[in-house]
Order: sequence, then structure tokens, then C-alpha cells
Amino acid sequence: MSPFVSQDYSKFKIRFILLQNRQGKTRLAKYYIPLEDSEKHKVEYEVHRLVVNRDPKFTNFVEFRTHKVIYRRYAGLFFSLCVDMTDNELAYLESIHLFVEILDHFFSNVCELDLVFNFHKVYLILDEFILAGELQETSKKAIIERMGELEKLD
Repeated sequence: MSPFVSQDYSKFKIRFILLQNRQGKTRLAKYYIPLEDSEKHKVEYEVHRLVVNRDPKFTNFVEFRTHKVIYRRYAGLFFSLCVDMTDNELAYLESIHLFVEILDHFFSNVCELDLVFNFHKVYLILDEFILAGELQETSKKAIIERMGELEKLD
């Protein structure tokens, strides 16, 4: 039996994804671990405080409890991922950028209001991209094609 079979891969995944504006309003929250609602609000508040007050000349990685938050700011929105301490930060930074590129393509120059009024489509895009806390598809073209097919069904 291979030593990789018995290894616990559940620790190598995204814990949660948050999209928050500068004022701290959460525009998208997707949790891949079970948390109570009160704990979710606490996490959102703490993550916002961490990323908003951080000096831009520092890295986009910050320790958060026993994990690491990787974030990136686009205009007035902060895109944050919580991952294991040993995960590759640059790969997740690149995945945040890919997610933003897909949103930008799908909504033709995305803005915060697109996320608010079309939240169901944003979650759909996210689910095409990340499933159960693991990156599933990294091809921008494939995701956009699938979203186009889903749009035809509406």
C-alpha cells in the first residue's frame, strides 16, 4: 500500500473565501469547514481588521489563528482565502487573480454592485472554480465556456 493513500488530505484545502469591501461589508462568504453563524461573523470581522489595516508594502499573507490568510485588494474589494500554514501562497494569490479575471470577463468590467445583485452567478462561478475547498479548474477558458452554457439555459 502506498504511503500517500493513508495520508489525511483534508488539511490541504481552502478553509473559507471572503470578499469584503473597505467598510467591512461581506459581499461573498463561502465556508468549506463547518462553523456556527456567530463564529462566521467573528471570523469575517477579524479577517477584515487584519487585511484592511495592513500596510500595503507588506506581503499579502498574514497569519490567522492556526492558519494563513492570503488576500488581494482589487479596487475597493478584498479577496481573502484562509489556507493551511504550509500551503503555497503564490498559487493561491494566482487563483485569486484568476477568479477576478473570470468575474471581470463574465460581468464585463465587474464592480461591487455586480456581486451584490448577481450573487447567485458569483457563487456559481466560484463553484466551477473551487469545489469542497480544493481548486478544481484553473482554465479561464473552460470556466467561461461552462458559464456560457449555463447562461443559455436561463
